[in-house]
Amino acid sequence: MGELEDSVMTRVWKWNRPVTVREVLEDLRQERSIAYTTVMTVLDNLHQKGWVRREAEGRAYRYEAVSTRAAYSAALMNDAWSQSDNPAAALVAFFGMMSPQQREALRDAVRIVQGPETPPEENTARENPAAAEGVTGR
Repeated sequence: MGELEDSVMTRVWKWNRPVTVREVLEDLRQERSIAYTTVMTVLDNLHQKGWVRREAEGRAYRYEAVSTRAAYSAALMNDAWSQSDNPAAALVAFFGMMSPQQREALRDAVRIVQGPETPPEENTARENPAAAEGVTGR
């Protein structure tokens, strides 16, 4: 996604509702000089790329994000990681760039994905019920 596309999508994500070209244009004009047709073209491009859906409203469209900014960021990270010839080294380098707060957020995310921790004895019981009960098989 280019810089202007990112600026437009940032607004669509922030507002979290269907938006018009005019609304995006007026907000962007607080930062830069930009034409209506430019914003319209960017939103059309984002629609073609599948980042927004649109619904006709009179002679115009209302645009709405297809996914969240978090999902977009995750897709970028996954794409970059999958293109590495050494994914483990890429992850180590990436983690090395993280701030302590980012590493803590990563630990939280891993805990969420893994689910609640199961005590070791429960894992053993699930994997080998006889071992958990002390049965040796003799």
